Amino acid sequence: MNDAHTARPGSAEGPGWYVDDRCTNCDVARQLAPDLIGEAGGLSVITRQPGSEEEERQLHAAAFACHTRSIRTSAGRLDPERDPFPLPLDDTVYLCGHNSPHTAAANSYLLRRPSGALMMIDTPRWSERLAARFEGLGPVTDVLLTHRDHAAHGERYAGRFGARLWIHEGDLEAAPGADRVLRGTEAVEIADGVVAHPLPGHTRGSTLYVADERYCFSGDSFYWSRSANDIEVAESVTWYSIGELAASLARTAGRLRFEWLLPGHGDRMVLPAAVMAERMQGLTARAQHMEPRPIDFTAVRW
Repeated sequence: MNDAHTARPGSAEGPGWYVDDRCTNCDVARQLAPDLIGEAGGLSVITRQPGSEEEERQLHAAAFACHTRSIRTSAGRLDPERDPFPLPLDDTVYLCGHNSPHTAAANSYLLRRPSGALMMIDTPRWSERLAARFEGLGPVTDVLLTHRDHAAHGERYAGRFGARLWIHEGDLEAAPGADRVLRGTEAVEIADGVVAHPLPGHTRGSTLYVADERYCFSGDSFYWSRSANDIEVAESVTWYSIGELAASLARTAGRLRFEWLLPGHGDRMVLPAAVMAERMQGLTARAQHMEPRPIDFTAVRW
């Protein structure tokens, strides 16, 4: 432990787990341990200590995902044997964990294809040890970048795996070594069952990927908000144009079919495809009335 970093006020008192003062309110830990980690004063706190092995597992997942390593235990260093990542979400998608400070703590995923090969969507922090763990699940043939904010480790992972690296031309300067460049705004099938949908708005080159009409990797274009209990846009963190995002949704949302919403930031959700389609229609309608706002991370509705 680094004793220079102390528990934040509001964390559960006494020995055990705590959140230190480096927390940036990225929400990742609360997604993984929602009954144990809450929000107070705009940052995460431990609301109670774990009472079961399952709750210990959840806190270890939160700790190994946290990009600032702020989820800590007074017992000392975390046991690497308790690292659950890559964490299967079902039999097709894994959560990579080990979120990177260079991608603003974005979640990243592995998508298994029928051949047994894998695609990585956005990237965790770079580590040779992690790359070897991911490759242990099968060959990684493609690294799909949703936009510039999540591109920091794309070239390194693609090079390590010998994989194709995908990004949209609008954000190409963030990954100039990409050998697969998406162009324009038309959807394109980039592999059997995997379709890239350019969705400019959050950034000029924002793209979402839909696999098997079941899994939607939305990057930062939209996410599931627990507070709103709905699909939302982070309109206060839109770098390019909220108007362009509204236009992108109007052009694209009706073509999308998926059950799993898997964003870079914000929570995940699984709903029947028909329900997701209704939620996307509602989001598209709301987006038409959104106005440009100053960048304000604290205004995101987690």
